[in-house]
Amino acid sequence: FMALEKARKEVAASLGARSATEIVFTSGATEANNLALRGIAGTAALKGGHIVTQATEHPAVLEPMRRLEREGFELTIVGVDRWGRVDPKAVTAVLRDDTVLISLMLANNETGVVQPVSEVAAAARRRGIPTHCDAAQAMGKIPVEVEALGVDLLSISGHKVYGPKGVGALYVRRKTPPQRLEALIEGGGHEAGLRSGTANVPGAVGLACALKLASDDLVAEAERVGGLRDAFEQMLRDEGLKIVVNGEDAGRLPGTSNVAFPGVDGEALMASLPDLAVSTGSACASVHPQPSHVLRAMGLPDGLAAASLRVSFGRPSTMDHAEVAASRISEEVKRLRR
Repeated sequence: FMALEKARKEVAASLGARSATEIVFTSGATEANNLALRGIAGTAALKGGHIVTQATEHPAVLEPMRRLEREGFELTIVGVDRWGRVDPKAVTAVLRDDTVLISLMLANNETGVVQPVSEVAAAARRRGIPTHCDAAQAMGKIPVEVEALGVDLLSISGHKVYGPKGVGALYVRRKTPPQRLEALIEGGGHEAGLRSGTANVPGAVGLACALKLASDDLVAEAERVGGLRDAFEQMLRDEGLKIVVNGEDAGRLPGTSNVAFPGVDGEALMASLPDLAVSTGSACASVHPQPSHVLRAMGLPDGLAAASLRVSFGRPSTMDHAEVAASRISEEVKRLRR
């Protein structure tokens, strides 16, 4: 119990939460997203049924939203611009008197594009509409503070910050008025009644430790990893390759590069690079052959979306890795184009 509650306090501190009671441990961000979205919907049935999200969300948000739509809620999915960024005015323009929930990711898992969450959350709060944020991809890469973002619920995942797999957390605002949720898993009343079941104590401790390590050198590591990403993209250009960096002119996470190679099949390119850990879209959807829904929402034609690779740089990455990746990718792109 003491280890679990110490971890809860440390996670709360990492997120800038006001109290450890605002942290609910889960099995990961997917469960946290489901608890947030379905939890609010379960308490909002009598208030109205309009819910809002945007087109490039992770399936762990889009699929629960679509399930709520099948259950009778009215869903509005707001589009993004060609850089993958949603316009806050476009989100606020669709809000209605019966809107009960907005969900907006902090940073995209495929392109790294950072969304204007705080602007949307501020507008939503003025109208008394709760805002949920999937921050799984952003945590540990850029500052994530719930008070600065102004959100009511926020999801994170352990393995995205080099912590254990199978653990995550949901921030639930407790200040007046407290954010009410309906539990998805019922039983022993654990996690303040929101998530029954025996707690994953080692996972929670590992998550707290990983968040602490990430926050200790967040700025320096972001600068280092961002430098690797920028150098990698420049190396591809220096090879004379015609490329399109998806989301390049939007604010991006420092370590994420999503590059399209016109005229090249992305699956064939990825298959020719068994020595590199790359993907053609979300790592969670890497077994699906269809073009990325994120890139299609950004307006890329199917051919160009299918010709895109996602390359990520992180704590283990070095300039040597960036050079090898650029060299190998350039070699295979030129071969496939021939």
